[in-house]
Amino acid sequence: MDAILPPAQLQSLFDPLPDVVFFVKDTQCRYVHVNQTLIQRLGQRRREDIIGRSVLELYPPSLSATYIAQDQRVVDGEVIENLLELQLYPNRRPGWCLTFKQPLRRDGRIVGLVGISRDLGQPDSLHSSYARLQQAVAHMQAHFHEPLRVQTLATIADVSVSQLERLFKRVFQITPQQMLTKLRIETAMRMLHTGASIAEIGQACGFSDQSAFARQFKCTVGMPPRDYRAMSRA
Repeated sequence: MDAILPPAQLQSLFDPLPDVVFFVKDTQCRYVHVNQTLIQRLGQRRREDIIGRSVLELYPPSLSATYIAQDQRVVDGEVIENLLELQLYPNRRPGWCLTFKQPLRRDGRIVGLVGISRDLGQPDSLHSSYARLQQAVAHMQAHFHEPLRVQTLATIADVSVSQLERLFKRVFQITPQQMLTKLRIETAMRMLHTGASIAEIGQACGFSDQSAFARQFKCTVGMPPRDYRAMSRA
């Protein structure tokens, strides 16, 4: 992304959006601009309480290490699109969002990154395909612990695979695979409040092995299952 609007204009553009987190960071991954939503979710009162600081200073260590690594990938040139994440803010209940980040360039040189995280809204229950898609979702809810093929879901919804992908994004804002991940991670988070082992939870939630479960959980939640269990107990 090349030239960007001045901070004052960005503030007026994104501050009124309560379901969108917006930020700009420099090459050291320090915030240089944030919108009002991020200020509130971090439990701060003023923009100045965040500007010049990185996630290492604003989030618990169990979360900040993952976030700073993600930022560094973007500063190195990677673009992150449509990433389903569960955000854990200090003063807010966990919430699902879709995250977009890309390098911020000036005169062809990367000078930072710009990002948006949009809260996952409610499904469009008025859409004409909602009822048939709900049949596929019900099947996913009943069988998320098993290997699931997109073709099976498409057959249940009586649409093609390409139609299923398109309609899921239109009605639920996420893909069928992201919906499956969401169901599995939500179940895993509940089970992490019990005495079940990490391996048992991963298997019960449909992951092939403990390492696959740990990787997906960390990618989605921002910390390994063991750290999430420790945090929830604390």
